[in-house]
Amino acid sequence: MPFINTKFNGEITEAQRENIKSALGTAMPILGKSEQWLMVGFEQNVPMYFRGENSGKIAFVEVNLYGNASADAYEKLTGVITKALSDTLRVPADSVYVKYSPTEYWGWNGSNF
Repeated sequence: MPFINTKFNGEITEAQRENIKSALGTAMPILGKSEQWLMVGFEQNVPMYFRGENSGKIAFVEVNLYGNASADAYEKLTGVITKALSDTLRVPADSVYVKYSPTEYWGWNGSNF
């Protein structure tokens, strides 16, 4: 049950959202999850500063995950996320932060897992 939310300081078209969503869905086996349980969110035009400036393209990605994954899995997923944002939104790889938040409590359908 991953939820991956991307904050971006520019516009994101529907086609770009679909491209990123597809890349993330294909990568879910890295975490031992399926695309069926993936939820993806996008926040565009978020005012952000990086290195004291707001002049370039910047993205902050939060990956919330029921359970945990290995350091290797997180490393691989960071590569997929960074590539998807670089290829689709033209965000430089060194302007993407990815935060992982595993949790043992996750609710769905009126109860918790």
